[in-house]
Amino acid sequence: MISRNDADAEPRSGAALAQLVGTALASAHGADSEDAAEVKAITEAMVRLLIGTPLHSDGKLTVVSLAAEARLRRNKLTHKHTGLKDLFYALVKARGPLPEVGSETARARAAKQQQGLTRVRAERDDLRAQLQLMARIVHVLEIENHRLKETNRNLEKQLADHAAVPDLTQRRRT
Repeated sequence: MISRNDADAEPRSGAALAQLVGTALASAHGADSEDAAEVKAITEAMVRLLIGTPLHSDGKLTVVSLAAEARLRRNKLTHKHTGLKDLFYALVKARGPLPEVGSETARARAAKQQQGLTRVRAERDDLRAQLQLMARIVHVLEIENHRLKETNRNLEKQLADHAAVPDLTQRRRT
């Protein structure tokens, strides 16, 4: 958490200012309210976008990207939390023009992360399918094992019944 002194030490830091304002607004709404959770999500998303480390969006400094980064619907920013939207635009404007290389790097990183996520999801789905197949195999083997045990019990019973009857062919003739 950023204190007031940290924000004063870096007055031009948009991320620090966003976090400071977000903390103040969240505490004003109450710690357990839905509005406080939305304000916290929006300000955390602002910080990530302003420092160039987006997790859930393309990294562009727009309200659409901010909403995606905060994992909220865009109308939460355009209708409900308009002050945070205005703050975001002011911080972006104060920041000045961004070099194209940084945005390309962020886009490339986001694309690479998206590809990795797609690969991991495909691997997860494959592992789920393998797990279901293995579960079916184990189930079939348990049924076969149960049947073999029953057959074994029946054979033992037949042998026990057979042992009670003397074998007359093996007796000696006297």
